[in-house]
Amino acid sequence: MNLLTCAPNFSEGRDQRVIQAIVGAVSNVAGVCLLNVDSSSDANRTVVTFAGEAKAVGEAAFQATWRAATFIDMAQHGGLHPRMGALDVCPFVPLQGTPMSECVELAHQVGERIAEELGMPVYYYGEAATSAERRRLENIRRGEYEGLEAKLADPAWNPDAGPARFNPRLGAAAVGARRTLVAFNVNLGARDQGVAQAIALAVRESGYVQRSAQGKPVRNESGEVVREAGTLKACRAIGWYLPSSEIAQVSMNLDDWEVTPPHEAFEEVRRQAGMRNVRVTGSELVGMIPLEPMLLAGHYYAASMESAEADSEEQLVGAAAQAMGLSSLKPFVGSQHILEQRLTHEGGIWAEWVKDLTTPRWSKTTVFNITGY
Repeated sequence: MNLLTCAPNFSEGRDQRVIQAIVGAVSNVAGVCLLNVDSSSDANRTVVTFAGEAKAVGEAAFQATWRAATFIDMAQHGGLHPRMGALDVCPFVPLQGTPMSECVELAHQVGERIAEELGMPVYYYGEAATSAERRRLENIRRGEYEGLEAKLADPAWNPDAGPARFNPRLGAAAVGARRTLVAFNVNLGARDQGVAQAIALAVRESGYVQRSAQGKPVRNESGEVVREAGTLKACRAIGWYLPSSEIAQVSMNLDDWEVTPPHEAFEEVRRQAGMRNVRVTGSELVGMIPLEPMLLAGHYYAASMESAEADSEEQLVGAAAQAMGLSSLKPFVGSQHILEQRLTHEGGIWAEWVKDLTTPRWSKTTVFNITGY
């Protein structure tokens, strides 16, 4: 059985009536397991995570998008998170044993249906991209909703599916296929958004543009803009201020947690914050996380504690959650936020899938590389 997950991001995080309609559309599709719903009023965004076989997952993704298109008006939308459409991004992610090609095929099928039935421009990204320039989500979303009309007028940015014309109510969507991503935010003991932005530029892989004393971009002998690489590989990051919590936050997408696991990102943000005389006060996950990076983090933090090292899965997860302050803004519950634990609680085929997983790659002899230490 080839199982996969989908985590569409919708541009609504405040109106519970709309959020419940979208979630209900997913729940009503037979063969789909609803895993997690994560809404943010500050970002004005909701991430819905569900799993199943390709046909059912594709149907749920479309039905949720159809519901979102019924209620969301992008002309009235505002929030912290970059966005360009009512359905902003829809990734299909293979679970163990499922080929990426199946997710790519499904992304194209769902994208075509969204474009045809809803009249919404669709771009394919990640492994489903039609060109190298469109692999990265930030390239597609650059300019956001406000710049979308001009973007669609540029032949170089004709959508992969749907009309090359601006839909002021729905905007445009990015539909793609990718590996598991960990959305991970680190809280700062400060209200200064500028500090969070500076840390984000310092840690994200793309880094920042070097500038002269006059503020102009520095160029090399070939006339190319010089960039300073960030300290964390496979990391995208932005800094923002959360009015609801009155704190600044570094918001990160860890595109490959095997390259940069969450605890490494957490410690590097803490190091960068310390350089700016700012404390780190905790963190939060957006959506779900696989078990293994939590075990990696738990092993690292348990080993650094004076008490006896944690051995069980529960102890390791607890050590990680406590050390990174994962419940500082909202409760972190392993059975709700860790993919394998959530699927196990569902029972049936999901429990069998978890049972068939290989043994986690962490061990007591693992050497951890904490960036900057």
